[in-house]
Amino acid sequence: IGRRLPAGAVHQYMPLDAPRWIERFLDHWQPDLALVAESEIWPNTVIALHRRGIPLLLVNGRMSERSFKGWVRSPRTAEALLSRIAICLAQTRDDAERFERLGAPRVSIAGNLKYDSAVPPADDQQLAYLRDVIGDRPVWVAASTHPGEDATIAEAHAALQERVPNLLTVVVPRHPQRGEDVAACASALGLRSTLRSRGGRPHGNVDVYVADTLGELGLFYRLAPLVFLGGSMTQRGGQNPIEPTRLDAAILHGPNVQNFAQVYHALDEAGGALMVADAGELAAAVGALLLDPRRSRAMADAGNAALRPFEGAVERTLAILDPFIAQMKLSALIAS
Repeated sequence: IGRRLPAGAVHQYMPLDAPRWIERFLDHWQPDLALVAESEIWPNTVIALHRRGIPLLLVNGRMSERSFKGWVRSPRTAEALLSRIAICLAQTRDDAERFERLGAPRVSIAGNLKYDSAVPPADDQQLAYLRDVIGDRPVWVAASTHPGEDATIAEAHAALQERVPNLLTVVVPRHPQRGEDVAACASALGLRSTLRSRGGRPHGNVDVYVADTLGELGLFYRLAPLVFLGGSMTQRGGQNPIEPTRLDAAILHGPNVQNFAQVYHALDEAGGALMVADAGELAAAVGALLLDPRRSRAMADAGNAALRPFEGAVERTLAILDPFIAQMKLSALIAS
């Protein structure tokens, strides 16, 4: 994480939400302003910051229906904590309404910062090498997959072998330690697999390339015109579709995408993404799109167009942060 930060930024892990540790952390760093992201509302941290008069802002705030139902069972606790947050910057109107119903007094809709995030990087040399190894083979990526989806992906590949000869399926498990489990599912159907973590490469005799490494999603998103996003055929709630869409991939996903419901809805409505319910539908969609590159390209273009109206969250967030930063500068000037 530290290597990715700009000059002047310091990475430091936050301690667990225990009062003594939080107090020591704040004594050491003495912050003038605190920001937390999405749904990271830790009671002791909120109370300690408020006691010291340090403004706390929730940015990119998210409150799922499931989390809301949990908080609403303790309404006094929810209100006591949320009332100590200077401003809750919600991603969507639904998020904002849930924060308000729980007692947050100052809520604003700023949008989702992930819409404005940079695409994940890729090693140019590795990208060129993999493209050379893969050549003109038809290839698709199943990214951020979870247990329960491996067999579905392997079944889809097996069903496509005659229709799409020489097909390569790249599976990037959400947790790299599951690489062997992914390979086992492929082997159970007679598919040949290899693991990137062991030096495997997607040569012509490989059906399923298991990319069981960390920090390389950007590399594999750039390899294929078509990406299936995992966590969506289980109850995990789906993974972020913004990054592969920005890298010009057509998107496939399962029915469970509540973690990113707004963006998936926009992509589906625009034709930039397609929902598939099982291995049969996944195979049909992968085959149709790989055999019709123009359709795949049109989906990718539609997806990018669908994201544009959601951009600008960074500017809106910075505009709300600006008075707090100005106050910090003024306090520093007076102190000097």
